[in-house]
Amino acid sequence: MSTVTGRAPQDTRAGWRTYLGLTIVLVLSIFPLYWMFVIATSGDGAMVKYPPAFLPGDQFMVNLREVFTADNVYFAASLINSVIVSTVVTASTLFFCSLAGFAFAKLRFPGRDKLMFVVILTLTVPNQLGVVALYILMGEIGWNGTLLAVIAPSLVTAFGVFYMRQFIDHAVPGELIEASRIDGASTFRIYWSIVLPAIRPALAVLGLLTFVATWNEFQWPLITLGGTEFPTSMVALSDLASGSFVVFRRVLAGAFVATLPLLVLLLVGGRQIVRGIMEGAVK
Repeated sequence: MSTVTGRAPQDTRAGWRTYLGLTIVLVLSIFPLYWMFVIATSGDGAMVKYPPAFLPGDQFMVNLREVFTADNVYFAASLINSVIVSTVVTASTLFFCSLAGFAFAKLRFPGRDKLMFVVILTLTVPNQLGVVALYILMGEIGWNGTLLAVIAPSLVTAFGVFYMRQFIDHAVPGELIEASRIDGASTFRIYWSIVLPAIRPALAVLGLLTFVATWNEFQWPLITLGGTEFPTSMVALSDLASGSFVVFRRVLAGAFVATLPLLVLLLVGGRQIVRGIMEGAVK
């Protein structure tokens, strides 16, 4: 309870300073995206114009046509590939991480705590250290240059397992698990019918983080897909920006198009995700 007004903090009306601060943060956050759109809709002189132009131009379709018809870029295919990779990785991460998190949180088996410690320990190892070994492994399997090489290493993450374990441990009462066992439910039935509905807020958050991270992944897709006709969107953007002369209006037009799916995802699921975070905090 608030010691000044006797009301809870969420019932206290925000003052003008709060709204001013939020407005400044909002403007600073949106401005890079807006500036990217301004350049993407303008001609070649917009980057060096002084004073700079703050209004969008009328060249967006021209720039966009150049993006999708640029030689050796395959931008349309890259967007489709990014959707496939991000969707498959997100679905797999949610399933396997929640299943493993349930096992670590509610099941009793030898070496459980030691295995969880190993999972947490892998978070301290930079991904760059395993790139060479991963490339050799994918080459032995014959997956280099294909989307399988991008999808397979990300099917489950240590962070996802740890996050699910922590959430399930606090959100799902042990008594509920025991009652389900007494009723004859199998372990997988308990996971599917009881645990999953209870952790939907955490699934929404993890799903958003995974999709965004997979969509923006650049290093490993560049190594395994670089120079092929099956790039992801970030690799295609690097191809647009390569060469001795960079056409920034074209690069930023492609970057704006590649950002649109993430913006749509946030607009569609943002409110539900925030509500899920608050529900998880209350639980």
